[in-house]
Amino acid sequence: MKIIDLRRFVAVAEELHFPRAAAALGIPLASLYSSLEKLETEVGHPLITRGGDTKLTPAGVLLLAEARERIATAPEPAAKPAVPAGGKAKASKGKGRAPVIKGQPKPYKKRQGR
Repeated sequence: MKIIDLRRFVAVAEELHFPRAAAALGIPLASLYSSLEKLETEVGHPLITRGGDTKLTPAGVLLLAEARERIATAPEPAAKPAVPAGGKAKASKGKGRAPVIKGQPKPYKKRQGR
C-alpha cells in the first residue's frame, strides 16, 4: 500500500465527502477516486459506501486505524524541487529542407506549405 493512497483514504474517511476531501488535499476529484479504487482492489473489499450518504464499511474502519499508524510512522515526503522560472522552450528547427537538385524536393518528403 502506498502512503499517498492511505493519506487520501484517511482524508475521505474524516470528511465523509469526496469533493471536500479532494479540495482539502488539493488534488482533482478523479485522482482521489482512482486512488481509493486502487486501495480497494489491493485490500479486496469495499472501504467506503458511495451513494446517498458516504460511510465507512467494516473493512474501512479496520483499515482506517492501520492507515493512521502507517502514516504516523512513515517518513515525511521529500520536498518537490523548485521549477526555475523561464520562458517557453522552443523546438529545434533542424537543418531545414535542402533539396539535392535545386527546385526539386527530397524524395519521400512532404512539401512544406507556406
